[in-house]
Amino acid sequence: MNSQEFEHIVRAAAGITGQKEFIIIGSQSILGKFPDAPRVLRNSMELDLYPKDHPELADLISGCLGEYSTFHDTFKYYADGVSPATAILPTGWQHRLERFTSENTGGAVAYCLDPVDLAYAKLAAGRPKDIGYVVDLIRHRLIKPSALAGLIGQTEDSALREVLNERWQVVQAKKTPQDSPTIVSGIETPRGQSLGHPSRHNGAK
Repeated sequence: MNSQEFEHIVRAAAGITGQKEFIIIGSQSILGKFPDAPRVLRNSMELDLYPKDHPELADLISGCLGEYSTFHDTFKYYADGVSPATAILPTGWQHRLERFTSENTGGAVAYCLDPVDLAYAKLAAGRPKDIGYVVDLIRHRLIKPSALAGLIGQTEDSALREVLNERWQVVQAKKTPQDSPTIVSGIETPRGQSLGHPSRHNGAK
């Protein structure tokens, strides 16, 4: 999925539901902060979302814009209307949401997970593709490992914290030596490269 497709789904969801604000979860929420994220992080053609103030309208989104819908058949990407309970997220995630809007969203606003909260949710989901996604977030330096480790450590549910720690160890084991970052003024950068800044969408906070 690219940012234009993301915008199209948000605009269409607004038109169908009459809502203007949406919470975006799942892998494609990365587009909120990084519209030009590496392709490996944008492989999914599904955007998971729900109306911020009326999450019960998520089924309407799935019915009109979901998998195997006319929308999907026409554009080859689709929306999945989800529940606020779909993703397991860390404390405080609402305060870190990335605000995304543009001319192409038709006045609608998408609130996307901060990448570190997305990584936490992926660890909690725990499927092989989710673990791989977290590895790729780190390899492309879109999150700081220390920030994710901090969120795991703050998890109040001890059983969940144990599971997250186990999966975090798997992520760390999958990292290769060349993935190891260099610390420059507290900011992680790849070895042998100068510090760069990811592009940000005008609507992102």
